Amino acid sequence: MFCKKVNGNSGFVKPLLLIISVLFTNVSFAYSNVNGSVNESVNGSANTSQAFNFFNTAVLPGTKENFRIDIPKGAQDLATFIPVTVVHGAKKGPVLAIVAGVHGYEYTSIIAVNKWIAALEPAQMNGSIIIVRVAHVSAFEERSVYVNPYDRKNLNRSFPGKEQGTQTERIAWAISENVVAKADFLIDLHSGDGGEWLAPFVGVYGGPLASNFPLALSVAEAFNFSNIVRYKMNTQQQIDTRRSLNRQGVAEKIPTILVEIGENGSKDKRQVNAMVNGLDNSLAVLGITNLDEGKLAKTSKRQKTQYFDGTRSVPVEQSGLWFPKDMSGKHFKKGDLLGELKDYFGNTLELILAPSDGFALYGLDGPAIKKGQSIMTIATPVAKF
Repeated sequence: MFCKKVNGNSGFVKPLLLIISVLFTNVSFAYSNVNGSVNESVNGSANTSQAFNFFNTAVLPGTKENFRIDIPKGAQDLATFIPVTVVHGAKKGPVLAIVAGVHGYEYTSIIAVNKWIAALEPAQMNGSIIIVRVAHVSAFEERSVYVNPYDRKNLNRSFPGKEQGTQTERIAWAISENVVAKADFLIDLHSGDGGEWLAPFVGVYGGPLASNFPLALSVAEAFNFSNIVRYKMNTQQQIDTRRSLNRQGVAEKIPTILVEIGENGSKDKRQVNAMVNGLDNSLAVLGITNLDEGKLAKTSKRQKTQYFDGTRSVPVEQSGLWFPKDMSGKHFKKGDLLGELKDYFGNTLELILAPSDGFALYGLDGPAIKKGQSIMTIATPVAKF
């Protein structure tokens, strides 16, 4: 794997600068306020940031730099790359990892980070942000829904990946080792994929195996979405089975949230702006920017928040054509009609009824459906956590 700086536009970067500074200065260490990440303080300048080392390149304080992580050709598939931007603040602070485009057809996050990065001012920031602009370039370029176009694997079920695996596994390994492992906090950005509807929500990882749930919840609430879901990580098997990016964050013992807005490959400007505003607010909560709570509340149009504790799926037992009712973002009762499943000749196979009371969080818009796929994810309402 090889990484190179691309189109650096924020100052002169010398790859050996970090090594030189360590050799010729007295260095003390202080921990960040998120999850024990180490930041350097030189010659008693307690709040002054030092160069951030990314792939043996020193990113200077108060700058942002673009990198291309090259993923080499595998035994049976092509080479690819991951575009990353590192934004390094002038003062010490936490390291935040933000990943967009794990699914290549989920455009909201890709467009949002492109807009958001351009407005960031690292000279006014504390800490560092590692931003994966498009995690799954192959799927993005081929407009492939859910899976990699070569090995047909879902990147969001392939973490931590394998250095010598298939293309999807190599991408997952590069992100795990070079982005998530460096971070104190992880924000995983998604939307409804092709053929999906979705009610905007933020997922927060809690339970005994998750880290710093109160902080993760504070960041989730700062996105100001109407719906917040807690995913309880109770067992190691939960974390390891078909591991997603967000569960990779849990495995690394860092607070993690999942942000979902947009659907069916949409590029709606309101949804893009909602994600951008949420990212701005998250920086304030984490102390990366200095926006105080009063300003944070004033700049966000507060919505009534609904809380949910966990989700369940509704799989079908036959393939065919799916005709859903319009349920997105609605509450329903057990036994309510969710939609109709027909065979390829137009005959009704089954009327799908709600297996429990709940809230329609996201699901398939039809008509294509395959045996074993879930037509809807149902969230369980609670008063609050």
